[in-house]
Formats: sequence, structure tokens, C-alpha cells
Amino acid sequence: MLKNKNTPQTLLLSAAVGLLSLGLSLQASADQYSDAAEKWVDNEFQPSTLTKEQQLKEMAWFTEAAKPFRGMEINVVSETLATHEYESNTLAKAFTEITGIKVTHNLIQEGDVIEKLQTQMQSGRNIYDAYVNDSDLIGTHFRYGKVVPISDMIKGDAKDVTSPTLDLDDFIGLEFTTAPDGKVYQLPDQQFANLYWFRADWFERDDLKKKFKDIYGYELGVPVNWSAYEDIAEFFSDKVKTIDGKRVYGHMDYGKKDPSLGWRFTDAWFSMAGEGDKGLPNGLPVDEWGIRVEDCHPVGSSVTRGGAVNGPAAVYATRKYKEWLEKYAPPEAQGMTFSEAGPVPAQGNVAQQIFWYTAFTSSMTKDGLPVVNEDGTPKWRMAPSPHGPYWEKGMKLGYQDVGSWTFMKSTPEKRRLAAWLYAQFTTAKTVSLKKTLVGLTPIRESDINSEAMTEAAPKLGGLVEFYRSPARVQWSPTGTNVPDYPKLAQLWWQYISQVTSGEKTPQQALDGLAEAQDNIMMRLERAKVMETCGPKLNEPRDASYWLNQPGAPKPKLENEKPKGETVPYKELLKSWEEAEKS
Repeated sequence: MLKNKNTPQTLLLSAAVGLLSLGLSLQASADQYSDAAEKWVDNEFQPSTLTKEQQLKEMAWFTEAAKPFRGMEINVVSETLATHEYESNTLAKAFTEITGIKVTHNLIQEGDVIEKLQTQMQSGRNIYDAYVNDSDLIGTHFRYGKVVPISDMIKGDAKDVTSPTLDLDDFIGLEFTTAPDGKVYQLPDQQFANLYWFRADWFERDDLKKKFKDIYGYELGVPVNWSAYEDIAEFFSDKVKTIDGKRVYGHMDYGKKDPSLGWRFTDAWFSMAGEGDKGLPNGLPVDEWGIRVEDCHPVGSSVTRGGAVNGPAAVYATRKYKEWLEKYAPPEAQGMTFSEAGPVPAQGNVAQQIFWYTAFTSSMTKDGLPVVNEDGTPKWRMAPSPHGPYWEKGMKLGYQDVGSWTFMKSTPEKRRLAAWLYAQFTTAKTVSLKKTLVGLTPIRESDINSEAMTEAAPKLGGLVEFYRSPARVQWSPTGTNVPDYPKLAQLWWQYISQVTSGEKTPQQALDGLAEAQDNIMMRLERAKVMETCGPKLNEPRDASYWLNQPGAPKPKLENEKPKGETVPYKELLKSWEEAEKS
């Protein structure tokens, strides 16, 4: 007769073996994640503003916080930029190995990101677990109530999965993702500004400096106003014409009928001309889109409703855009889109560009380019944008793109929290400095002021100096005056293209744009689809009433071309340094 194997002794032994196996398995698992963290910290995440010990401690927190989500697969999306390519190809893999959460970071075009986001907002169907979505939509997000504010998450269901080293105060773009209700709606992931770009080597040539001074009566330098920019554009295109046997141009832009033509204006051309009101980060009560807001409610964009989108400053700005494109840019520029025009200055025949995104920095510093010296330093520099005659001190001076992590209420909670961990990982101090050096789209003050950025500065053409300067606060994204970015933004390129094609005058096209914007806001008002601060349009009244009020909309100036004013680049840098010390 066989003995029963399941004696108390054998059961205890079996349990002990099982517990030991489980313990060994858990230990192996823990070792797996800590080994992965050490590998990534050693081989990829250098330099960092943290010590290696601090980096490993931060990564250990992610490993521990990820336990409830281990084995999950999540999907996030962003537009295609060098920074996001690094996240998709490198950081997503690192996050998976360190946490056990598999993340697929999809890269699509910016317009497609907004389309997917709109679809999820309207349908309530979860398409992505998180979006890197421009903070230009801050006015949309806080009004519709479809987004979970970051500040609510941190205090609420994400409290236990919010990194103790997140350090929100270190993010330079947090002001742009904060709504009038005081809540932070999005977490900045990358930033780049729209600045002035110029060939510093040409501007320093004695023969060109003398020739310019003889013709225009003042020094060739960084233009402070649009008058100087126009003079410099004319100088290189019509007076110099060739340098080293190659045809050169004093301006670069693009004009094809394409959605990117809309960005050319909303990012934020009218603010540079001086169309809106004073106020940072955006003009109040009238912003750079020409939309007037009263008590957080948009009340109109036409001059007859107190807006400024078809006012004299906007008409002036649109006229100058078309004039400079036709007179001073390469002929092919008129048929180009944003992406086609972007690489042109690197080819070496453009003297300056008034509307240039710092996101192009990495592609403009490659060895062998005509605009790069043999030692790897650039022949070009970036500087603050010149302003138009309607601009006043205290106004924003240009645009800054702030791609930010955005979380929808329609995303299942567990998936949203897992994605929140990934968002924090991609912005964590362990990885953020390396990511900044790869994509050159800084988000943290600590990274900007790091020794690594000081070392990189000579090859970045003024990027580091700009982000360390007090001037940077004058560059901001679209603000909260815009109640529905996706619906309103798509109008701009359709109306501006009427100007580039010659179909309508700037005044006629902007009258149409203003009316179209007001019609959309009127429909939003009637539909009552917004949870808070929806449009409440003013009744139209004679334009002269509004033009005679203080601020925007501003009456037409008698002289829209004052004397050109320039500043030597070295003096500009010196003024920044002195402002930093004070």
C-alpha cells in the first residue's frame, strides 16, 4: 500500500520551496529592472544634472511605482520632431525595460495629432492613452472639460504615481499650460521659439558693412524693427546680389496654399507687428489672434466687435509678408510649404530670416554644410525677432511652441496613470538634459543652466544664450483667448492663401477671416458646448468706436516705416548678460 505523499511535512516543504522560488523570481525580477536602469544610466542618460546615484534612485522609483501596471501595453502619440523621435526610438524602449510597461510611442504629423485628439474629445472613444499636444490648445482644454488637468491628477488619482523628483517649478513653460482657473492642464515636453536668423559672417564683413552704411545711413546689424529688416532684405537681394559668385537673397519665407501657411500667421506674426494688447504671456484683452476677451469670455475678433484680426496692424503685417516674399525671397519660396522652406537657409544663399524656428538648430549645425565652419561652429546666429511699428514695450514679441503631455478623461484610469508614468519618465531629470542635447528643445531651467549646455553653446548659434536671457519671456504660445484652436486655426491658411494668390487684398482677406472666426464663436455660443468661459459675442458697432479706444484694435499709423534701427550682436549678448546679473 502506497503512503500518502501529502503529509504535513511534505506540504510544508513544498510550500517552503514555492516561497523560495517566488522569492528568487521576485529577486530576479527586481535585479532585471535595476540592471536595466544601471545600463541605461551608464550608456545613454549622460550627461545629466543629477549624479549617477540620484539618477539610479529616480529610476528605482519608476520601477517601484510601475508594479501595478507591469505587463500592460499603452499607446501614446506626438508629432514628428527630432525630440519625439528620440523619445519613440530610445526613451520608450528604456521605459519598458526599467518598468515592465510596454509603451508604443507613435509619430504622426501635427495636423493628424489634433485630428485624433478632436475625435477622442467628440466621441469619448479612447484612441491614445496620452498625447503630446501643443499648449496652443490650452484655451480649448480648459473650456471643454475633456482633459484631466495635471494639477488635479497629482492631488487625486495619480498621487501615488507622481514622482517626488518631478519638480514642476523647474519647467520653464508651465505658465503656458496653466489656465485662468489656476490649474496646470498639460506637462511641457519640448519647447522651441520662433526667432530671427542671420548670417553673422556676412554681417561682420567690412566691405558689406561700409556699403550698407553708405546706402542706408546706419550700421548693418541685428534689426530691432521691421524697417531695418526690410532695408537689410533689400540690401542683400538688390544691392549685393551675389557673394562668392553665388546669388544671395535677403529674406526667406514660404507661400503655398497649405495648412502650414496658417501656422505662419498664428505662430504669431501679428504679435510681432504689434497688433494686440500689452500683457505676457499673451495680450489682454486682445491677443495676437485678434480675439478680444472680457471676463474670460471671447467677445469677438472683428474690429466692429472690439477685435483686431482685420485692423490696421494686422493688415500691415499681412501686406509686408506678401511684399517681402515676392521682392526679396528666392522665387521658388512662393510655392513652398513650411517643411520645404525649412532647409533652404542651410544651403548658404540666404542672409536673414525673420520667422525661423529654433527646432531647425540641430539640422543647421551639421558638419559640411555651407553655413557651418570647419571647426563645427555655425556661420549664422539667432537673435530676438524685430518688431513692427505698432508694437509697444510690454507686448509679446514672438511665438514659442510648447508640446505638452495631455491626458483625456475618456482614457480608462489605469491606462491614463500608466501613461502618466511614461510622461514623467520622458521629462525626468535623469533623461531631460540628454534629450535636450539631442533635440535642442529645452524644458527645464536646470538643464539650460547646466555646464553641458555651456559647453555646447558655441555650436548652437545663440540658442543657449537666448534661453538663459530675460528676453525669452516675450515669446509665448497661443494663449487662452482662443476658445477652440482646431476649429479656428483651420480658417487661417484658407484666407491667407487668398492674399498670396492675389485673389484678394490683405484687407479683404482679413475681413473674411474675422467674420469666419466670429461665426464659429457665435455657433459655439449658441450650442453651449463649453463647460466654462464660452464665447459671448459683442454686438457689432462702428469700427471707429473701437479704433478710438485705448489699446487694440489700433488706428492706422501715419508712418508705418520709421527709421531702421539695428544693434551689434555682441552688444545684444552683453545686455542679456547684464540683465541676468541684475
